[in-house]
Amino acid sequence: MSKLRILYVASEINPFLQTSKVAEFVRKLPQAMQEKGMEIRILVPRFGLINERKNRLHEVVRLSGINIAVGDEEKPLIIKVASIPNAKLQVYFIDNEDYFHRKYVFHDKENNFYEDNDERAIFFCKGVIETVRKLGWAPDIVHCNDWMTSLIPLYLKTTYKNDPLFKDAKAVFTVYNNSFKHKFNNDLIEKVKMIDIEDSMLTNLQTADYYGFIKLGLEFADAVIKAEEDSGLNGYFDEIPDRKKIETIEKDDNFTDSYYNLYNELVG
Repeated sequence: MSKLRILYVASEINPFLQTSKVAEFVRKLPQAMQEKGMEIRILVPRFGLINERKNRLHEVVRLSGINIAVGDEEKPLIIKVASIPNAKLQVYFIDNEDYFHRKYVFHDKENNFYEDNDERAIFFCKGVIETVRKLGWAPDIVHCNDWMTSLIPLYLKTTYKNDPLFKDAKAVFTVYNNSFKHKFNNDLIEKVKMIDIEDSMLTNLQTADYYGFIKLGLEFADAVIKAEEDSGLNGYFDEIPDRKKIETIEKDDNFTDSYYNLYNELVG
C-alpha cells in the first residue's frame, strides 16, 4: 500500500475548538493515519473563539492574499497555521474578518443562527481548495466532516475536476447529527454556483436548509460515513446509489484500521 496524502476538512478540531464530536474525531484520526505512514493536511475555520496568542497561530503570508467570491462579493482569504501540542501535526486555519471574527461559532449570544452561515460555509469550502492549490499539494483523499464542508465534493467533481492537483482525488463525507432548523435565503444556489455547475446539479440544495447541504455532500462524495448509526438521516442514505460506499465505523479499538483500509480501497 502506498503512502497516501489525506486532506482533512472540518469545522473544528481539538485542542483549538470543540463544540461537538467532530473536534475529537478530527484530532484523533489524522494523527493515527500519520502514524501509519500517511501524509496529512488539516484545514478548519479560524472562528473567533480560537485564541490566537494562546494557541500560537501565525499568518502564512505566502498562502494569504487570495480573494474568494461569494455571490457578487469577493472577500480576502487569510491563512494561519498552528501546531497541535504533543503531536507532529500542523493545522491550517481559514480566516476572514467579516465571516469569522465573532465571539460565537454558528449562533449569536441569543442563540440566533447567523443568517450568513451559508456564505461562511461557501467561503470556507472554496478557501480550502484554493489553499491546497497554493500549497501545490495533491491529496489522494479529501475527507470532509459535517455540513460546513459539504460543498467540497461538489466543487471537486465539477469546477476542479480537471485540475492536476484534484483530478484523481476521492472525496469522503462523514455525517454527524449536528442539524439546525434555519432556512437560508433563496439566493443560496446562485452563491454556491461556480464554473461547470448547472442548476440541475443543485437540486438537493433547493430546500436551502441543513438537509439540503447534507444531501448534496452525499450525492457528490465517493464514500459516505455515518458517524452515528442513528443519525436522523438514515432515509437519505437509502437513496444513495449502490456504487457508493457507505459505512458506519464504530469507535472501537480498531476504528483507525477501518479508515486506513477504506482510504486504500478508494484509491486502489
